[in-house]
Amino acid sequence: MKYLLSPSVLSADLSNIQEVAAMLREGGADWVHLDVMDGVFVPNISFGLPIVRAFRKHINRPLDVHLMIVEPEKYIEAFRQAGADSITVHYEACVHLHRTVHQIKNTGARAGVAINPHTPVTLLEDILGELDLVLVMSVNPGFGGQRFIPHSIEKIRKLKQMRDARSLGFTISVDGGIDEHNAKDVLAAGADVLVVGSGIFHQEDPVLTMRLLKDLRIDGVWL
Repeated sequence: MKYLLSPSVLSADLSNIQEVAAMLREGGADWVHLDVMDGVFVPNISFGLPIVRAFRKHINRPLDVHLMIVEPEKYIEAFRQAGADSITVHYEACVHLHRTVHQIKNTGARAGVAINPHTPVTLLEDILGELDLVLVMSVNPGFGGQRFIPHSIEKIRKLKQMRDARSLGFTISVDGGIDEHNAKDVLAAGADVLVVGSGIFHQEDPVLTMRLLKDLRIDGVWL
């Protein structure tokens, strides 16, 4: 089983993006996860286009931009031009989700949809065939450093069952409260991508933590 590590730079010290980018390369990050928050859809404000442009300049990993904003359709083209390789919008924020997904795809970016902890995966049934990625939020969005919600494991498992039953190709990404203690359970349930923020950047040695998260085993089998 091959999985990807996507460090969330929301938890990093962004006063020196070049240094953070070097750390990500050294730790073996597969993707870079960028959480864009507007203070409306979620109760926090993070960063926007300039930070995405800065990471694009300093790292050659895919940029996975997660729009936790209202009316994301207004900004999709701008984030693509800033360097986003994949753009994820929230099911809960999109009135016309199918249209928004195809708007993303028309820019050439991978299209993703995120669901909050209270949103059943079954609500995505009619759009799954159009998606490149589904992001399962395993915490309530808006802040880093929250605890993993255990019920997320069942949601990941259900989503994988839905994918397998229809032979679909979307990637399952999981974001929130992931660390070395629960990452194996998340992967065993069916996740393809681990999005990890404070579980990396709030550790004493973020580079070593990334390397450990890249080398997980379940029952003695390398993943």
